[in-house]
Amino acid sequence: MRITLRLIVSLVVTVAVVAAFSAYFQVQQEGSRLKDEIERRSRLLAESLQESALPAIQAGTAVNLQRLVERFGNRERVSGVAIYDAKGNALAVTEKLAPNLSAVPGLVADALDRRVDVSTFETTGDKRMYVYVMPLLAKDVAVGALVMLQDATYIQTQLARIWRIAFFRVLVQVLLITLVTLLVVRWSIIGPIAKMAEWMKQLRAGEASVPTFALPKEDLFAPITKEVSTFARHLSAAKAAAGEEARLRQSAEALWTPERLKEHVKAKLHGRPLFVVSNREPYMHMHKGRKVECIVPAGGLVTALEPVLRASGGTWIAHGAGDADFEVVDGKNRVRVPPDDPHYTLRRVPLTKEEENGYYYGFSNEGMWPLCHIAHTRPVFRAEDWSQYQAANQKFAAAVVEELNGVEEPCVLIQDYHFALLPRMIKELRPDARIAVFWHIPWPNPEAFGICPWQRELLYGMLGADLVGFHTQFHCNNFLETVDRTLESRTDWERFAVKKGGHTTLVKPFPISVAFPEAFQDVPSEPGAPTEDRTSMLKELGIKTKFLGVGVERMDYTKGVLERFHGIERFLEKYPCYQGAFTFVQMGAPSRTHIKRYHDFLAEVEQEAERINWKFKTKDYRPILLLMKHHSHKEILPYYRLADVCMVTSLHDGMNLVAKEFVAARADEGGALILSRFTGAAQELRDALIVNPYDAEQLADSIRVALEMDPEEESARMRRMRETLREHNIYRWAGNLIEELTRIRIAPATLAKV
Repeated sequence: MRITLRLIVSLVVTVAVVAAFSAYFQVQQEGSRLKDEIERRSRLLAESLQESALPAIQAGTAVNLQRLVERFGNRERVSGVAIYDAKGNALAVTEKLAPNLSAVPGLVADALDRRVDVSTFETTGDKRMYVYVMPLLAKDVAVGALVMLQDATYIQTQLARIWRIAFFRVLVQVLLITLVTLLVVRWSIIGPIAKMAEWMKQLRAGEASVPTFALPKEDLFAPITKEVSTFARHLSAAKAAAGEEARLRQSAEALWTPERLKEHVKAKLHGRPLFVVSNREPYMHMHKGRKVECIVPAGGLVTALEPVLRASGGTWIAHGAGDADFEVVDGKNRVRVPPDDPHYTLRRVPLTKEEENGYYYGFSNEGMWPLCHIAHTRPVFRAEDWSQYQAANQKFAAAVVEELNGVEEPCVLIQDYHFALLPRMIKELRPDARIAVFWHIPWPNPEAFGICPWQRELLYGMLGADLVGFHTQFHCNNFLETVDRTLESRTDWERFAVKKGGHTTLVKPFPISVAFPEAFQDVPSEPGAPTEDRTSMLKELGIKTKFLGVGVERMDYTKGVLERFHGIERFLEKYPCYQGAFTFVQMGAPSRTHIKRYHDFLAEVEQEAERINWKFKTKDYRPILLLMKHHSHKEILPYYRLADVCMVTSLHDGMNLVAKEFVAARADEGGALILSRFTGAAQELRDALIVNPYDAEQLADSIRVALEMDPEEESARMRRMRETLREHNIYRWAGNLIEELTRIRIAPATLAKV
């Protein structure tokens, strides 16, 4: 109530002050206008009287003068008229003027002396008078003066009327302001706050989970609404996690959760922050018109690691690739993320266009990527790209070391093939750091890796790490064999370790996963939001079909998209009853289009989709629907949930998290997964339909099996795959990796020489 009273009083005082100033200026303006009007009227009357008075004064006919002033003295608002001679003696005076003559002689003398018109306001009795004196001149000689008195009382009356109107206007405004303020405060402030308080009380007591009313989104409430929503999510998540932990303890299970990972990291790192290095950043700031929009880039690495940093906190160091990235950072290129609910720090490293072209597009993606995937694309290695790769790794090393400043025995997780040189660079500057490098893509056999002209430098750089991780044991074996054949080192096959220059590097498999069961943490659950509907989705896409397939890919030649299309084509040829009844939606994010091979691949995909569509399409049916743009998880999730089958047909892949995302999205335990045997995920998701993507006949048959599978078998397969993800989620991956890293003893010899 006090706040409402203060608000009303403040508004009333403000309105009163503004009205007072407004009335004051209006009175001043009106007073000036009325004074100018009375002066102009007096001058006009005096000038008209002058023509008759001047000859009479010169002739000395007093009778004519008296008659003249009496005639003019009867005008409206004229209180009197007088005519004086050159010596200031009254020659003719109206009867009304006689009582008011006391102030006139002085003005007459002044006008005669100066030979100019003079005027003033005088109060006589209870009246306000305007006195106007005009000298009568004959050949520039003053022969007399004409006096004109007018009643000016109406001016005061008019000005007083303005003040009264202003007062009553303010009074009415005060009443309206008070009434409106009380209503606005009651409906827009007190009401929502009371509802919010009651809901928070119920939430705290465990009687509510989501608000039963719409949280206010006005500017006044925007900050508190955001914080209350975040608080509610955290509280609900914490209560759910506590309940899950209690259930797990009761059933003696050991499920990894964000809270468990958080406590695990705290215990293993003794409260020190975790540092993650990758080329791709988890959040990009991009210009969209005049606004800056924050987006989540496509890619499995971000999908996997972002939940880890959310759970454990720390710093993520990455290349700032967004065109507005460095407009939102502080003086040290840092920004807290996620934007709506910050959990960790993102440190952005700027790269020049030359560095990005050479290090990323050139050496990393035209050289290392095809080399490691063995996907029938010739690797390209150029000396200038190698120089930029070295320079970029050095720039990242400087940024990482700066972030490590003040942290004893820090833990650094380096991601992927972009930073093969980085572990050695950091180790030389911070020998006390525990460093792990995780290789997200396959590692080829020694013969294939030997194509790279700088294989020795790459391996030597990676062996600066204390731990090297791959998705599978097969890739670990390939790496150890490559080191054994390339470098002078000692390989311990029992411990799967390499000793080089007094430093030991462990090599172990860590199959990466997703944040099961909440694999889509960047998609907020909205209470009361409508569930996905296939009919509405198909109507929006402009197609009619009975069965729906989906593929989600970053458009890359290693993902087997063309082979997938050939399998779909063969399926429709082999089983014509599905023509017009099966549509496959390919969601593809264009990637690395600066590279000719990728540019050509996109053209091939579009041409092949168009060819197959032309072969089978009808008026409202297309077998393949190609959606070529970056899709957010919010856009992808409905397709995962509504698809009858998801196809993952990579020609060679380290893990492939799309397969795991699809399984994580199917809480209904429906849908079938067709999975390439050349993915790391095929070793874990054994209830998927495992296929050879090069075999179009097998792909066609697997689609038919998926669509005609008994619902009970389909549900059982999906249930078992979800159980696998539940036990082996991203939190367990991170926990195992960090535990293995912290278990390593940093020997004094290692600290002195690497």
